Amino acid sequence: MAAAAGDQPETVEVKLRAVGPSRPTTLRLPPLLSVADLRRRIAHDRRLPAPEEGRLRLVLRGKTLPSQDDGDARVSLRDGDTLIVAVAPKPPASHLRDDDEEEEEEEEELKFKIPQTTTWWKRKIFTFLRDKLRLPDILLMGLFSISMTAWVMIALWFLLAPLAQKYDFGPLYILGTGFLIILVNLGRRQQGDVSAYSIFNEDFRELPGTLNAERIDRDIRAGQF
Repeated sequence: MAAAAGDQPETVEVKLRAVGPSRPTTLRLPPLLSVADLRRRIAHDRRLPAPEEGRLRLVLRGKTLPSQDDGDARVSLRDGDTLIVAVAPKPPASHLRDDDEEEEEEEEELKFKIPQTTTWWKRKIFTFLRDKLRLPDILLMGLFSISMTAWVMIALWFLLAPLAQKYDFGPLYILGTGFLIILVNLGRRQQGDVSAYSIFNEDFRELPGTLNAERIDRDIRAGQF
């Protein structure tokens, strides 16, 4: 029974044009339906298996319709509309990916990331330096690996440097800074640790396998040479 004038028709004829050499086909569809229902009807008409239905891409009047994840999206069809139908190719297997893609993934893994336990103000500084100033990761890593105590010492050093220069203590100030850095970074030996230099060990004990004049003389006397 024909629809009355001005009433919305029960179905409209839509032309399906696939990407490729296949001929266009027609399909009668309701004028208003959900995108998910439209995808199912087109997949059934073209006899697409379930995996390919998930990769189905539809273009109507120059606009790509939402994916299947957006189940609430609806579309209005008119008689004579043309739908471009395409099936997105499968992504390549991991062992077949290009070297460029693997390098991009490796670079993403190597990017410096601030720990989740970091305080909020450090996070804000990190975001500002990375997103606004575009500082490289190596520089960000160096900045955020320094403790607060070290930052205070660095600031104090720069404050005292003009005074040292004013009173002609510049060279001594720099030399003293170098010796202080060496002393601070000497570390502490744990119980049972042995130094590579026998002079720092108890009873001048040497590491096993140390080659010196005494060892050579002992081996010669024992006939091992």
